[in-house]
Amino acid sequence: MREVILKAPGDFAEWRCAARGLLASGVTPDEVSWRGGVEGASLFGDVGSGAPAGPLSLPRELVEIAERVICHRDPEVPARLYRIVWRGARDRQLLARTTDREVAWLRSADKAIRRDVHKMHAFVRFRRLGEEAGRESFAAWFEPSHRILRLTAPFFQRRFYGMDWAIVTPDARAIWQDETLSYGPGGSKDEVPESDIVEDQWRTYYGAIFNPARVKVDAMRAEMPKKYWKNLPEARDIAPLLAGAEARVERMREAAVSIANPLTDKWRTRVPDELLLDDDVKTLDDLARAVDRCTRCPLHCRATQGVSGEGPADARIMVVGEQPGDQEDLQGRPFVGPAGQVLDAALEEAGIDRSRLFLTNAVKHFKFEPRGKRRLHQNPTTGEIDVCRWWLDKERAFVRPALIVTLGVSALRGVTGKSARIASMRGAVHGLEGGSKLVATIHPSFLLRLPDRERAAEERKAFVADLIRARRLAA
Repeated sequence: MREVILKAPGDFAEWRCAARGLLASGVTPDEVSWRGGVEGASLFGDVGSGAPAGPLSLPRELVEIAERVICHRDPEVPARLYRIVWRGARDRQLLARTTDREVAWLRSADKAIRRDVHKMHAFVRFRRLGEEAGRESFAAWFEPSHRILRLTAPFFQRRFYGMDWAIVTPDARAIWQDETLSYGPGGSKDEVPESDIVEDQWRTYYGAIFNPARVKVDAMRAEMPKKYWKNLPEARDIAPLLAGAEARVERMREAAVSIANPLTDKWRTRVPDELLLDDDVKTLDDLARAVDRCTRCPLHCRATQGVSGEGPADARIMVVGEQPGDQEDLQGRPFVGPAGQVLDAALEEAGIDRSRLFLTNAVKHFKFEPRGKRRLHQNPTTGEIDVCRWWLDKERAFVRPALIVTLGVSALRGVTGKSARIASMRGAVHGLEGGSKLVATIHPSFLLRLPDRERAAEERKAFVADLIRARRLAA
């Protein structure tokens, strides 16, 4: 009988090294005894752990699943995995045999790990520790069901690249500092602050995105088990939000969305006709008046008014959205509706003063579909974005921002003149003609449309991180 002693349970590299040595030596699963956590013991009792002399071929999917399942807390996992890998080396169709008991166990364990990873992504809450040399530092405590920290740490590295942080779990800790990811021993909850100033802002945001019309308590508890509530600042608000859900739904029913302003034509007559010519637009004030007289595309026909950008003419950051919404159309100002409220909260959290930004949209008129008394938002077409780009280019020429932040794909096309996916542009800094830099991110209205609160929380964290990156670049 061969004895294998794993010093670090859940370490895939250590288990793989041992398994490769056993497979190369032709050691069957029944001839191996796997144990873990013995200090000072050698990896093998009386057997070396050298890698096989020749190449070892395994199905790629099996290797990927094994890398996750080794994190499972079941003490039998190393032995069961070796048994499956032994079979997989001889039967490349093993994973396709869904009725096989060992394959079924592997799939079930992998599902448990992936679910635990998803929960960690959603429910880690960082507490602010301070700031040093212009770089903020945060810490978080989390108790995953399995040893998944090495699986999840790269996610947080991507999401929070611009700050230093540590995630402490009972088994291990991940530390992101000076753009280097490292791991250390486990710790306790006492190492992380109980709360910080950001939590009140987060609770305010959570209350704002809470949709009482979609409350399903059983589904909520299934997706957000109570075991995680003790680490969630918003957990204390769940009970009162649920208690007041019915009353909030009634208020939503009574509050009808505003219809188009019937005085649209009279509104437009206030703008002098002589500003219709492109050559007459020589300042931002001229442009703001001329936008309201624009007839370059059919969108002006039903909109209440054109909505130009607003902000200081020397703003270092220009924020470009998609198009005005219902409230923007009525008030004549950008980002004053629900999406604007989400943006305001994110800007505050990112440490950005809205009054120092130039806020505008790629399209200057509200595009909508009438639905009774409601006006339902419709996305502008590429043709409408391209036609309206003349106005956006004028604003860019007047403001000459050092950095442009585009919110959504329509804004991205309005600035660059090309269609691109946000995922392909996000997380990097791009150069533009004229010397400005570009940071692409999502539109805040995207956060309002997400039914999954977990994903909404994740996306909002990433959105705030993008704004923080923009602030530092502009500085």
